Amino acid sequence: MAPKTRAQLSEALRKRDVPDEAAEKVLDRFSELGLINDEAFAEAWVDSRHHGRGLAKRALAAELRHRGVDSETVNEAVERLDPDQELETARRLVERKLRSTRSLDSKARTRRLAGMLARKGYAPGLAFRVVREALEQEGIEVEEDYP
Repeated sequence: MAPKTRAQLSEALRKRDVPDEAAEKVLDRFSELGLINDEAFAEAWVDSRHHGRGLAKRALAAELRHRGVDSETVNEAVERLDPDQELETARRLVERKLRSTRSLDSKARTRRLAGMLARKGYAPGLAFRVVREALEQEGIEVEEDYP
């Protein structure tokens, strides 16, 4: 079983018709013993999903909130990601996908690559900058009508 947040475990107990009072006592005890630790879960999640899937802070934060992690814990976890590290990850993602777009015109390539980064939570300005840099390294001039 994969690690779970307190909210996920609470929901699982509710689905099994465990009375709320009993569920809270169990969850409190699990927290005391360190068996539930949303902070550790969030940190591990951010590290894993950023390195494994290349997700940016915005996408990571949304996933953690969806799993019931409180906003303060989410913010602390995603702020651990260095902006330079996020930029390098975006560059690696574009580099991997660049070859498969070579048959397309520069506008289509730009849209496709920037769209891929947007789906992973990267800000539009960063996405277009990284795509523009990658295409210019190939000697392709990118029109300036993109952000």
